[in-house]
Amino acid sequence: MTFGPWGRGAGRAASALAWACLLAIGPLAHAQDTANDPVTLRHVFDSAWQRQPEARGVAARRDATDARLEAARSWTPEPAALELSGASDRLMRNNGRREYVAGVAVPLWLPGERSRTQAVAQAERQAVDSRVLAAQLRLAGQVRDAWWAVHRARIEAALAQARLANTQQLAADVARRVSAGDLSRADQHQAEGAAAAARAGLAEAMALQAQAQQALRALAGIELPQPLPDTAEALPASGTSLSHPLLVELQDRAEVARRSQALAGVQRRANPELALATTRERDVLGEAYGQSITVGVRIPLGSDSRHRARVAAASAEQIEAESALAVEQQRLQGELAAAQARMDGARQVAEAATQRAALAEQTRGFIDKAFRLGEADLPTRLRVELEAFEAERLQARARIELAQALSQWRQALGLLPE
Repeated sequence: MTFGPWGRGAGRAASALAWACLLAIGPLAHAQDTANDPVTLRHVFDSAWQRQPEARGVAARRDATDARLEAARSWTPEPAALELSGASDRLMRNNGRREYVAGVAVPLWLPGERSRTQAVAQAERQAVDSRVLAAQLRLAGQVRDAWWAVHRARIEAALAQARLANTQQLAADVARRVSAGDLSRADQHQAEGAAAAARAGLAEAMALQAQAQQALRALAGIELPQPLPDTAEALPASGTSLSHPLLVELQDRAEVARRSQALAGVQRRANPELALATTRERDVLGEAYGQSITVGVRIPLGSDSRHRARVAAASAEQIEAESALAVEQQRLQGELAAAQARMDGARQVAEAATQRAALAEQTRGFIDKAFRLGEADLPTRLRVELEAFEAERLQARARIELAQALSQWRQALGLLPE
């Protein structure tokens, strides 16, 4: 089943944003050294998936559904039963009476039960695969969030380190000028205070970086090299028609319920049995054994309450699955629209942040030169330095957020990391 919002609409959005995204994400791309085999987003996702309960149990679930399908294709709903019995008067009169019975009871399918049982087993087999794919997509969302959180924290820590170096250099320059009598002791205190604030910011950024790295490591279950590559994911192919895994999962669940309801409709009673037996007997000692064959049919009576309970349970499951499918389809449509808007907004923010960082860097150069010549005071120098640092931070963060917006767009489309 194909849903419109995951087809042509996504293709038009991809073609409209393709060139702008490539230009903005360009600085994120790093050449991968195949010899070192760097850990990528796909590697982290694969490692995390191998640790999930769904991945460990999928083989057993498939074997179970295959076994149910094989049983549904057999000639009888249950295995045949062998019956052996004997009768004797040895403990009573002991006249030599003997009777031996050997028979087999074969359960029979109800009308339409066999084909509908096969249909349920086939739907359950398909539902296992869609459930696995949906679980993979949910995990991909967690991995993507943790992955880009690590990169945001790494950038914050690197910028905090650069800010500390700048403020320490500035404090050293101010100290020399105070010794020479060009600046006052208050200016030195301001410069040293800025350096102290930078040290505190660096400590906080390093703690957040360690926390983000630990969260990703716990999710992946492997040691992560540093630094991780921040290459953005590929843009979705334009014109690709997709069925979202979360919708397919609910659709298959509803199909299983629908077929289970149809099966419950024909299971109005227990399965009848065909009995075939042979009897060998004699009445008194010395008499020749006689042989007879018995053919019979056992037909259980129906139970209306049990039948209604099965039908009602299957109907409730179908209603819940179809209702959840409609709600999830509407939610995912809104999520896709939000992801496309977030992608466009992140691109514009990245462009504006780049322009602001360039202007702030030029201003810092002007003010730094003026400060060295004594034409600008220290508060102005510190303010411009802080503005330049903030512009650099926003530019670097905008690059990561643009890459994350692309990952969120792929997540909304139902695409796994590549």
